[in-house]
Amino acid sequence: MTKLTVDLLKNNVSLAYMNFETTAELEADIGFLGHERAKAALELGINIPSSGYNLFVMGEPGTGRQTLVSRYVREKAEQKTAPSDWCYVNNFNNTSEPLALELPSGQASKLVSDIEHFIDELLDTFPAAFENPSYQRRKAQIERTFNQKYDQAIANVDRKASGLDVAVIGENGSILFAPVYEGKALDETEFAQLPEEPKMLYLSRISELEEFLNEQLLELPQWRREASEQSRQLDIETIALAVRPLIKKLERKYQNRIGVLRYFRELREHLPRVVLELFGDEIQLESRTDHERRQVLVSTYSPNILVEHSPTEGAPVIYELLPSYANLFGRIEYTINQGTPVTNYRLIKPGSLVKASGGYLILDAEKLLIEPLAWDALKLALKTRQIKLDASGYDATLYSAVTLTPQSVDINVKIILIGSRDIYYQLQAYDPEFSELFRVLVDFDSYIPRSEGTMDHLIRRLKHYSESKNYAHLTRRAVERMIEYSLRQAEHKERLSPRMVGLFEIMAEADYLRSRDERDVIDEQHILGALKAAEVRNGRISEQLMQEIAEGTVLIDTDGARIGQVNGLTVMELGETRFGQPARITATVYAGSNGIVDIEKESELGQSIHSKGVMLLTGYLGQKYAREFPLIISANLAMEQSYGHIDGDSASLAELVALVSAIAEVPVSQTFAVTGSINQHGEVQAIGGVNEKIEGFFQLCRDRELTGKQGVIIPKDNIKHLMLNDDVIAAVKAGMFSIHAVDRVEQAMEILLDEEIGEADNTGHYPVDSINGKVWQRLKVMADYDRGS
Repeated sequence: MTKLTVDLLKNNVSLAYMNFETTAELEADIGFLGHERAKAALELGINIPSSGYNLFVMGEPGTGRQTLVSRYVREKAEQKTAPSDWCYVNNFNNTSEPLALELPSGQASKLVSDIEHFIDELLDTFPAAFENPSYQRRKAQIERTFNQKYDQAIANVDRKASGLDVAVIGENGSILFAPVYEGKALDETEFAQLPEEPKMLYLSRISELEEFLNEQLLELPQWRREASEQSRQLDIETIALAVRPLIKKLERKYQNRIGVLRYFRELREHLPRVVLELFGDEIQLESRTDHERRQVLVSTYSPNILVEHSPTEGAPVIYELLPSYANLFGRIEYTINQGTPVTNYRLIKPGSLVKASGGYLILDAEKLLIEPLAWDALKLALKTRQIKLDASGYDATLYSAVTLTPQSVDINVKIILIGSRDIYYQLQAYDPEFSELFRVLVDFDSYIPRSEGTMDHLIRRLKHYSESKNYAHLTRRAVERMIEYSLRQAEHKERLSPRMVGLFEIMAEADYLRSRDERDVIDEQHILGALKAAEVRNGRISEQLMQEIAEGTVLIDTDGARIGQVNGLTVMELGETRFGQPARITATVYAGSNGIVDIEKESELGQSIHSKGVMLLTGYLGQKYAREFPLIISANLAMEQSYGHIDGDSASLAELVALVSAIAEVPVSQTFAVTGSINQHGEVQAIGGVNEKIEGFFQLCRDRELTGKQGVIIPKDNIKHLMLNDDVIAAVKAGMFSIHAVDRVEQAMEILLDEEIGEADNTGHYPVDSINGKVWQRLKVMADYDRGS
């Protein structure tokens, strides 16, 4: 048993060995603080080129995982060659399946610029190309040939009609026949006045001529089709001839890009039809402006850039905040045309995988796993190294719409998942593909060993952060307080907390207090003020519970002695709030063989670890007192006035003391509170939250007035975790509060029960008036009574 002195209650940090007054004299650094294992794994995963070596970064939030990984990855990315550009172009053979083009970095925009310049040249070339004299002559010749055939047919009809005294009259594009009587062509009125016999004769002749006319013009549609086809072919030849030098110029510029040359070949075959539609018809020519015609050409031929890179920017690093299917793989947008959604290759939008191809993509594992289809699609993309965009993957409403099936895009990307340990081990256990695709685990430590080197690095990290946020510099004493706070967060005198976020928050508030005081540097009082302000902000529930104790609503004694009643210590965590809370633990013992009943478990408030701690009590009592007779006991244990779930075994020492007190009928001092877990051999084991537990009971005692008799009993193994606040340390130093460390349950009983524990003699029996002797006698009486019954 050890009554702790002041020097054991806290590790007071001194940086006297460092020759600086403020952080202004130091160089900033944002490298890895500790985490050597994680750094080595990160280097391996980033630098190894083989497939499957994607990374899973795990650790607790707030440790700077994302910042450190992103910084390291960006440094590596800057040293790499910029990856290819990708764009989609129209597939003229099947517009629903756009083609993907890969280009060297920085070339996609140049290709678009060249195509648009080509379109401008087309607009300058047409319709002027149709005004060429050679074109006009050939166009006129086609029309003359058609007219000659038509005129010859009409001439044949005219000759035959002359022999039959019938005139051929052309009117509004129609051929009419009129009888010639006495050298004069008759109109309908005059023809009706003819005698019946010549009238019938003329009708017969006209009928014969109409049949003859039909025979002569039977091939007229064919002549028209031939003329139209010849005219169309002339137009196409003229267009092809006019655009040939323009396309040749493009082909020479991209002569080493096979995919682009293939596209130009398809464009050359497709272009005449579009140009003819835009410029070949005079009506269409007049109905459209130059701007509208340019828009048609751009939407048909200009590439849609998915991703492009500057040749000097290195590899991309993308952090996707919301890794949904659409954000990862891209999406196809739609426009509404007469109520129907329609799309084209220019409405394809890229996702993060394409943007990060050739580089690195950082994803939040938890967000990725909750997105429908995203995880399975990502695994498939990593295995095939291709992206196949499927509109149904992100919008089921488009099943009935006319959509696109773009050509797959090749990718080469390193995925970095950031998540918790729970997610990592669940994926490893339930998804066999996970270990094949994510072979590198980057495991960030839960603490950083305290040394001069790590403290020096921590200080330089703080300097870098203060500069990035334009905060004032910190004095050496302020830095010492920050390191002490980090030790407190780590709950260990020789370990720094990896949670840099907490330090950054304190620094931000301290800088505000500094500015309010109109000081040039952040000093010790500003750090302490920020810590106190955070405690006050988050202390509403703690204060409310303490007030209920003060008012007597919650029953906690801090003086006197009670049988079967012990002050235990608990820790409550609500969001970012963590505080200690005293709790009354009681035990009752009576005749019977029900064993030790955990009321918390029976009421379904006690969780598994707490229940395990209670069951250990039976093992201890049996090996300690009941070696010569069966352990026959009925006892109830309860944590009074607890209305929520209870877990952990840190109350098992207090529960054992309460049980021994009830069995021996020896009162327990209420001036002490106790925490610690035990094993079956009576050894006291370390627990968590020791600082908050001590401070919680101290606050209660201080509110009721310190008497110098109050104190706390903790496991001896928890001494290294003590980083208590200044108020507790001052009270211990003044002799108004005490902290005792024990490694055996007997030591705790000696303090709490204030009687001799009693050692067993050579026969294994204890002194009758000792605590152990009274427990032994009571348990034996119970066993004898049970056997006698």
